[in-house]
Amino acid sequence: MPTPPLAALPIRRLTLRDLTACADLSENRGWPREEHKWGFLLTAGKGYGIDDPEGGLVSACVVTEYGVPDRPDLGAIGMVLVSERHARQGVGRRLMRHVISSMSTTPLTLHATPYGRPLYEELGFKTVGQAEMVRGHFTSGGPEPKVATRPATAEDLTAILRLDTQAFGTDRTHIITRLPAFADRVRVAVEGDQIIGYAAAWPNMDTHVVGPLIGRDTETAKALIASLAAHTDRPLRTDIDVRHEELLAWVKERGLTSVALNAVMAYGMTELPGDWSRRFAPLTVAAG
Repeated sequence: MPTPPLAALPIRRLTLRDLTACADLSENRGWPREEHKWGFLLTAGKGYGIDDPEGGLVSACVVTEYGVPDRPDLGAIGMVLVSERHARQGVGRRLMRHVISSMSTTPLTLHATPYGRPLYEELGFKTVGQAEMVRGHFTSGGPEPKVATRPATAEDLTAILRLDTQAFGTDRTHIITRLPAFADRVRVAVEGDQIIGYAAAWPNMDTHVVGPLIGRDTETAKALIASLAAHTDRPLRTDIDVRHEELLAWVKERGLTSVALNAVMAYGMTELPGDWSRRFAPLTVAAG
């Protein structure tokens, strides 16, 4: 049987049964397998993919929807991958067009590498910001942040969700309620009996990724990072909005170094919702 042309291969929804194929596709493109993250995204979001007739996936991506179920007011696109053998043949463009069409009028956002940015611009995405990925072993030193932190408890969930919605600009309940199972640690920053910030650290290959990181101010963000770093021997990794210059300078003074600078892009809106001044880092660049 002749192999059907790429344009004839159907796009289908992915499920958790596709976890290994998604991780294989990551590895094929020189990315880490990230099975823990793929599992989270395929459960919390909607995966789309194209099967390779010879086995595995030609392409994949995930969309995480926020807001009212079935009537989302924001969609975050991530993990857009095309296998090496099928690269530069329009597959990624076709998959992205399918996703944009399936989301109808819902505004979309994504983090783009310099490599992927031209495609997204061609599809109508506009750059609305930048995020700097930093990585390294955190070393304490200098004045310690004065904000108190503690482990999050189930009783904190209502306050965390309220804080998150204010900062993110839309409801992320289905994501935040999954954090205790996904992350190794979730901590809150407190002032008296009021929660003024929260952050999680979740395992990704040999690092702990810090995200989401939501706080009242920079001192709150510093305290949360320091408290998460105190409970791991792994290098930390996080993606900080470049407008948070003070926080970026602080983490670099404490051992983290710049790995990449990615564009934050939007489709169907001129800026992201919410309050960027309290939104320091996403859960993951693949889901906002």
